[in-house]
Amino acid sequence: MRVLLISLLVGTPAHAWEATVGEICTLAHDTDDAGIFLTYDPAQPLYTLTVTRKTDTWTVTPWFAMRFSGRNPIEIATPRHVLSPDTYSLGVSDAGFGNVLDGLEYNDMAYAFTQDRITKFPLNGAAPEVRKFRDCAGGQLS
Repeated sequence: MRVLLISLLVGTPAHAWEATVGEICTLAHDTDDAGIFLTYDPAQPLYTLTVTRKTDTWTVTPWFAMRFSGRNPIEIATPRHVLSPDTYSLGVSDAGFGNVLDGLEYNDMAYAFTQDRITKFPLNGAAPEVRKFRDCAGGQLS
C-alpha cells in the first residue's frame, strides 16, 4: 500500500503558482481541469488574462466574471472577453488588473465563469507569486 501511495505522489504533477519576471512578466497556474495565465507588458502597459479549459470548451456568452472567495472576497465582470478559435481559451486584456491581483493574492479560491461554465483555481501558494508579478518592472495597477 505504501508503494502505491508513494508512486501516486511522485507521479502526480505539481500544480504550483509560478511568476516570471522579464520584458513581459507572467503568472501561471495549472490544475487537472484548467490553466490560468496572466501577462503584464510594461511597455504598453497592458495586462492579459487567459483561462484555458482542458476537457471542455467555453461558449459564446455576453459576459465573463471572476469571483474570489476567502478573507477579501471580490467579484468582477466584463463584456470585453474573447474566445480562442478552438473555444478552449477565454481571454481578457486591460490596462489595470488591480482587482484581479488582489483577488488572487488575498483569497483562498478563484472562480472564472460565464452563464454556463465555471472553472475554479485553488489559491494556496499564489500570494508570493502574485507579489512577484505585481513588482514586475514597477507595474502600475489601476
